Amino acid sequence: MADDEKKEEGAAGAGGATPAGTESAAEGPSNRRWYVVRVQSGREEQVKDGLLRRVHAAGLDRKISNVVVPTEKVTEIRSGRKTVREKKLYPGYIMIEMEQDKDAWFLVRETPGIGDFLGLKEPIPMADHEVNKMLSEQTEAEEDRPRIKIEVQKGDSVRVKDGPFENFDGVVEEVDAKNGRVKVSITVFGRATPVDLEYWQLEKS
Repeated sequence: MADDEKKEEGAAGAGGATPAGTESAAEGPSNRRWYVVRVQSGREEQVKDGLLRRVHAAGLDRKISNVVVPTEKVTEIRSGRKTVREKKLYPGYIMIEMEQDKDAWFLVRETPGIGDFLGLKEPIPMADHEVNKMLSEQTEAEEDRPRIKIEVQKGDSVRVKDGPFENFDGVVEEVDAKNGRVKVSITVFGRATPVDLEYWQLEKS
């Protein structure tokens, strides 16, 4: 399978990626590459939807095949309740897979809300490892595995706000972001004692 075909398949299954067209093997290889485009911050999804509508109306589905607003799911504790929200990884930017074609360039540049392509004199395509990382992040977000947002890091002074050690002060020794656990050194009866706690049981002191 060609590298471009692998990218297209990965993008089509990724959260936030919207395939605007497909290409059969009989049509030959594509010269589509991924580019980063500046857009109005806070309007990334609206700009993406507007661009895709223009792509379909202009019949350029084969030249502009995917538009992505990279996001991740983040788990937070607010007012004692666990919430999951989508967080934009690159606010003010969208990623577009497209051909180096004057009609495609013109359509993108003339879409409301879109600014410049990243690059000095001419747009610079994303490197393969950057594309793979972006699509991997989108796949993880689509698989509904939210990342736990932990506000503390190793060396931080914290206070326990829940559990048997409530109101004790301590220092963070380790952070297990994957499982949402934090090891804290707490002084109990004059001795430093390591305690394993849930991340939401702590606050910075």
